[in-house]
Amino acid sequence: MTVAAWPVAELHVHIEGTLETELLVVLARRNDVPLPSYDPDFLRELYRFTDLQSFLDIYYANLAVLRTEADFYDLGMAYLTRASAAGVRRAEIFFDPQTHLANGIPLDVVFGGLTRALTDARADLGISADLILCFLRHLGGQAALETLDAAIPFLDQFIGVGLDSAEVGFPPSLFTEVFAKAAALGLHRVAHAGEEGGPDYVHEAIDLLGVERVDHGIRAIEDPHLVGILRERQIPLTLCPLSNVCLRAIPVLGAHPLPAMLAGGLLVTISSDDPAYFGGYVDDNLHAIQREFDLDHHQMAALARNSFRAAFLPEAEKRRHIAAVDEHLEGLLRLTS
Repeated sequence: MTVAAWPVAELHVHIEGTLETELLVVLARRNDVPLPSYDPDFLRELYRFTDLQSFLDIYYANLAVLRTEADFYDLGMAYLTRASAAGVRRAEIFFDPQTHLANGIPLDVVFGGLTRALTDARADLGISADLILCFLRHLGGQAALETLDAAIPFLDQFIGVGLDSAEVGFPPSLFTEVFAKAAALGLHRVAHAGEEGGPDYVHEAIDLLGVERVDHGIRAIEDPHLVGILRERQIPLTLCPLSNVCLRAIPVLGAHPLPAMLAGGLLVTISSDDPAYFGGYVDDNLHAIQREFDLDHHQMAALARNSFRAAFLPEAEKRRHIAAVDEHLEGLLRLTS
């Protein structure tokens, strides 16, 4: 039985980052959007990144192909179908409305396509999924507030807010007002911190934004006091190992702090981030870390349980998913005994 069969929750995935080059070409032709090439393999070869910004430049340019509700539906269903095959039973999916608004796409088009995909995936694939609206930190706090205000008519279609895009120079402290408003609206709060930015960004996300999860957070390991806070409060970290390698946040997978974080009692989970660009969905990430760090079945089960513990789900649903992890573990142990 393969690692892909582990039941897991994926808690750190950008729907725009699941736009595979094959679908990119289809949508470009559908909407008459020019591309450097209409050869998916050629386009994929452009994905050689030196840092986060070099990735974002291509990433944002590609999103010009998303124009209609059908485009967002196709994007959502493509990811959810692939995720289901990878063992994902719960997905909490980031999306960037500011990018689409800047491209002239109304919010009702974005929500319409993505929400319909989530609904169909629940019915057809048995996968539970919800949306988390992310603010682009390089656009600043006022723009984030305006975006949240514009999204209030769609409050029933997303469960939380997040903070993403270029990290350095845009600390969490710039977004205290919009996160406070999100909290008052009853929304969950997460934020990218400690990927490029240092441990101080993670401190700010926790102390000033009141986040319930930290996305990435790999540099938290540099601050023993912060590690103690994360361990004591069991604040989840949504790690994306293959992404960290591709964006040079770490030099090689073997240098990833995952083993130290596990040994330190941190609640870490594994996700794919932007899998169309970083060469791996959640099952690929799980396979990679299992091989690299020689993780046994019990350690892999712990990561799977963590993913459901960290999910924004009712406790009864968490227990049901964790029971499925335990059942899967028992099956693996029987096979190898």
